[in-house]
Amino acid sequence: MKLLLLAPVLLVTALPLGAAENTGGPKGLPQIDTPRPVISDIVSLSASARASFVGVVAAKTEIDLGFPVHGTLAARLVDTGDIVTGGDLLAQLDPEDFDADVRAAEAGVAVAMANLRSATDAQNRAKQLAGRGVDAATRLEDTDRALTAAQARHDQALASLASAREIRNYAALRAPQDGVITSVHAEAGATLAAGEVIVTLAGSLGREVVIDLSEQDVANFDIGAPFTAELIAIPDMTATAVLTRIDPVAERSTRTRRLHLSLDQSAAEGFRLGALAVVTPDAQADGVLSLPRSAILTPETAPHIWVVDRSTNTVHARPVTLGEDFGGRIRVAQGLKVGDEVVLKGIHSLKDGQVVGPQVALP
Repeated sequence: MKLLLLAPVLLVTALPLGAAENTGGPKGLPQIDTPRPVISDIVSLSASARASFVGVVAAKTEIDLGFPVHGTLAARLVDTGDIVTGGDLLAQLDPEDFDADVRAAEAGVAVAMANLRSATDAQNRAKQLAGRGVDAATRLEDTDRALTAAQARHDQALASLASAREIRNYAALRAPQDGVITSVHAEAGATLAAGEVIVTLAGSLGREVVIDLSEQDVANFDIGAPFTAELIAIPDMTATAVLTRIDPVAERSTRTRRLHLSLDQSAAEGFRLGALAVVTPDAQADGVLSLPRSAILTPETAPHIWVVDRSTNTVHARPVTLGEDFGGRIRVAQGLKVGDEVVLKGIHSLKDGQVVGPQVALP
């Protein structure tokens, strides 16, 4: 009986095409590429958009008052805290020099008037003589020119007198409106330059609360945003406030922007100037959405952002309308809503419809 020896058979299983080229996994095992993660963020209202801020009550209008001419301060009739009415006398310069200028101008007018009368009489005589044929016509022309010059000098003297009297009025500093004196800067006897501040007047027509925020926090608020203001000293005293102005330039030393919140006039009487107040954004108001500038594609021409659709794990370009730029963040007026997942990094290497991996938050 013969024994049949069978050679061992080696079974080879074919690998998927291309799997052998991937050496990223364990040796001998196929490696399947996975979509890369994306650095993104879920759009939400910033915490600062719902935070409270401490500010100072100030007047809507505050004016530094001084004399438009130089002189010696004879008297300052008001002090810090005084309430004044429009037209009240606040300070007075020594009028001696100004009175001397007025007298000199009056004397100049008298001289010019005398010269004008003399030139008029000479012109009348020359006209009569020329009419009788006694004097030459050139003599009459000379008197006409002299009369014209005398008339001009008289007009100039009258203008100088009016100017001297107007400057004399500048020696009295009066309140341009109702208000309260918040500070004084000079005492009687001081020699003042033209325009040097004497007192500061806060108008009584309105009150506001001013707060200083970082530029990134400012990006969360827009003009017209409603707030609630509450006095720290009297917590029961509250008033509504509206954001009316954001200073266009950041403060040089702190790099903060100043926001001006106008208080409701009917409820602002108890908010005294200089008092500390806490302001809180209205929880019912719509917040302002913003993104880092690095998340915007072609912001100067056709701004777009990459939005992740987690139902399919794909990214899609979405056009947006941009607003103001604040410290590296830019407001998005249209095209963005709360809950959107926006890609923040690597935006130039994505394609529309590309599959992406899980979200990675910025550190």
